[in-house]
Parts: sequence; structure tokens; C-alpha cells
Amino acid sequence: MKQRTITAIVAALIFLPIVMLGGWPFKAFVYIIASIALLELVRMKKIARYSVASGLGLLLMWALMFPYEVFDETITSEDIITKSEITLLAVLVLLSYTVLVKNRFTFDDAGFLLLSAIYIGMGFNYLMETREQGLEYIFFALFIVWATDTGAYLFGRALGKHKLWPQISPKKTIEGSVGGIILACVVALIFQLVYPLEHSLIIVLLVTVLVSIAGQIGDLVESAFKRHYAVKDSGKILPGHGGVLDRFDSLIFILPILHLINFIS
Repeated sequence: MKQRTITAIVAALIFLPIVMLGGWPFKAFVYIIASIALLELVRMKKIARYSVASGLGLLLMWALMFPYEVFDETITSEDIITKSEITLLAVLVLLSYTVLVKNRFTFDDAGFLLLSAIYIGMGFNYLMETREQGLEYIFFALFIVWATDTGAYLFGRALGKHKLWPQISPKKTIEGSVGGIILACVVALIFQLVYPLEHSLIIVLLVTVLVSIAGQIGDLVESAFKRHYAVKDSGKILPGHGGVLDRFDSLIFILPILHLINFIS
């Protein structure tokens, strides 16, 4: 617990100032942690990190994260290859690569790499998009994720009796899950009073319930990865916490949802 706490403090002291600074330093940082997260998934699948396939996966992910607004305004959208077209091109290249290496890199590997690049790339892309909308939204998302995790842990330890999904994450309980949602709503209420968003309190609380549930699903998705590939943590870069994906799994799951429902425009 001591190591976990120290790591959390150090990580916060690095992450939060970069978030507040914003701009290209923040985007560069996001590219770095997204790349680490993708390579953590590649490691789970036992695809060589230093390989053509992993390089293609990284290129696709970086392309999906790339902010098109950096182009000169004189360049029209018709002049720029879309992210959908880039993804299709990546599909064709990776499938061709399975033939070139005579199925040492398989169809399953290609599918895994493509889905991983889209999952990680779009999740972290929305992290950058959220920062562009202002600090209030990115801190709202962070506080909801942290409150959900904390509430789930505290309520689960104190009241947890009924397993939530033992096949995926044996320690999580229904009581903990509900406690996470409750604490997230309390934190959202305080946040709205102190640092009000443009939405009404009712909308904020309804969205909080939705994203608290979604964040827990995101955490379970990553737990399912680890259980399927028989690994304890996604990585070792954060002592006591595991890897980058272990810390960002909920956040990159809820941010696309916040944009899809137009809570963040």
C-alpha cells in the first residue's frame, strides 16, 4: 500500500501540471502514454514489440490520434485522407503482411492489433479533445473515475458480499459497484457547485451515473484482457499500480461516451 500511495502521488505531480499546461506538451505526453498502453496490449498477445506489425499498429494509433486542425485552413477536408480511410488502409496492409510472413503473424493477430490501435487511439484522442474544451471537463472526468474507484473500494471492503463478475474480476462486488456510483454522484454534485459546468445539475448527475457505470465496464474490459492472456498487470511502469492501461482503462472508456452523448461538444 505504501508503494502504491507513493507512486500515485508522484504520478499526480507529473500528470496534473501537464494537464493544466495543455498545448503540445500535453499532446506529446498523451502520445507517449498511449504508445506505452498499446505496447502493453501487444505484450499480452505475445506479438513482438520490435516488429513490423507492432510498428504498423503504432502508426495507425498515432494517425487516429492526430488532430487535423493543425493543417493550414487553406487545405480543404477533401485534400486530407480521413481516419476511416487510414483504418481501411491499415487493414489491407496488415492482412497483406500475414501473407508475406507466411502466417507467422496471423489473421487473429491482425484483428487484435487493429482493434487495440482503435481502442487505445480513439480513447486517448478524446483525452486530448476533452482538454481542448477546457480544464473543467477533463477534471470532471478524472474526478468521476477516481471517485468511482475509491467508492467501489471502500464500499466493497465494508459491505461487499455479492460478487459482481467473479469470472472476470473476483474481488469486485455489487455493493462496491453501487458505492462507486454513489460517491461519484456526491463528487459530481460538489464539482457542479464549486466549478459549474454549462449543464443543469440533473443532467450532470444523470451523466455521472452513466459514466460511472461505463468506467467500471472499462475496468472490467481490461480485467478480461488480463485474465484471458494470464497476466497480473498490463505492465510494470507504475510500481504498485501496474501499467499505463491499468490506470487509464476507465478514463479512455468514458471520454468517447461523453463526446458521443454531446455532454462534451
